Amino acid sequence: MSIVTFYRGHPNPPKTTQGAHLGANAIITCKGKILLEKRRDCDLWGLVGGGVKRQETTLQAITREIYEELGLRVSPEQLKKLGVYGESGRIAAYRDGSIWRMVVVVFGLELNEEPAIIISDESADMRFFSKEELKNIDIVITHSDIVEDWFINK
Repeated sequence: MSIVTFYRGHPNPPKTTQGAHLGANAIITCKGKILLEKRRDCDLWGLVGGGVKRQETTLQAITREIYEELGLRVSPEQLKKLGVYGESGRIAAYRDGSIWRMVVVVFGLELNEEPAIIISDESADMRFFSKEELKNIDIVITHSDIVEDWFINK
């Protein structure tokens, strides 16, 4: 059972119960393919990333998240800030009743070779996908526009 439901562009999203939540996500690519994780919390595919902790910059957060979720150490210099997604309808509603507006800073990381990936407990699977392969999977609604933008702008 899903512990979180995501909303973006929904005509009637749930009202937030918490303040805005700052997150960081990564578009990790290799040879024209994009890395996505199969999330355990909602059983959908999404970008690597997560919440920014107190006293942490978004760049520090994404380097931490990449290590925690992939076992991959990257330096901040390897990452490029791609954009910020934070429109008011970008919502995460959790089973415990907390509902957050999401503001996400997205970073890019281009790899020359596919790394050996250590999948964390947060993920059921982790794979690189071509643009064509993305048509056959369900992507978290709050990540699908980010992925589409990357393919349009690359």
